Amino acid sequence: FATWNVQTLLDDPNSDRPERRTAIVSRELLRYNIDIAAVSETRCADEGHLREEGGGYTFFWKGKPANDRRIYGIGFAIKNQIVSQMTEFPAGINECLMTLRLQLANNSSATVISAYAPTLVAEEEQKEQFYADLDEILNIIPKEDKIILLGDFNARVGRDSNMWRGTIGKEGAGKANSNGILLLSKCVEHDLVITNTIFRQCDGYKTTWQHPHLKQWHLLDYVIVRARDPKDVHITRVMRGADDCWTDHRLVRSILSIRVALKHRKQPKTVRRQYNIKSLQIP
Repeated sequence: FATWNVQTLLDDPNSDRPERRTAIVSRELLRYNIDIAAVSETRCADEGHLREEGGGYTFFWKGKPANDRRIYGIGFAIKNQIVSQMTEFPAGINECLMTLRLQLANNSSATVISAYAPTLVAEEEQKEQFYADLDEILNIIPKEDKIILLGDFNARVGRDSNMWRGTIGKEGAGKANSNGILLLSKCVEHDLVITNTIFRQCDGYKTTWQHPHLKQWHLLDYVIVRARDPKDVHITRVMRGADDCWTDHRLVRSILSIRVALKHRKQPKTVRRQYNIKSLQIP
């Protein structure tokens, strides 16, 4: 799994790169063997999907209406092999939230959420609405489902693992801000753990975004699972070698030990036919 704020999937007619942006993103996801990626700030309008045959991924998105300003936008990029096995497609809630329910190989299910939260300077009402919408999604997920919450939360959760015991580990980055407190509180409410903070690695493999003026790196993009399921996660790490192209966010990859169930295709019934061959016999 992965999360990546791509900042836009809209093609720039003035770009000197002939490839579509979806093709470039597909290439990078394939290079890091990503099966399912949450993509945010796509800026795509309405709701739809696009299959990149050569790139190997299908992009699903939900955005603002076409006649509105092209901001925000949320989606998934899913390997075509997995799309062909899925029993249901992603559901766009709004331009900041999209869900995907996966049937797993062990007769269980996982609900994957792609999220893009308001920035630190956004209106408080906008932040409250986002977390109310997220809360509504989390409340209706069956208790037995695994949860994989992916996205850019524009939040710094810090490293105070004593205060937020069970929600973050000892390997966070920086100090928490007000958006971080909102995210941490929601994780506590729903018994979730932020996996970026539980693996020991240098900050270069944790932080995902650099402040354009202060040049400081921060951790804003997260992979979050149920607190009962951290053993599913082998590692959550920034892929610093990914071609960041036009975005100032780094790709975050998380390796989980779960398998999507394959469709059971009905085998055609063997029909035994009986033929009268008397007419073929030589008299």
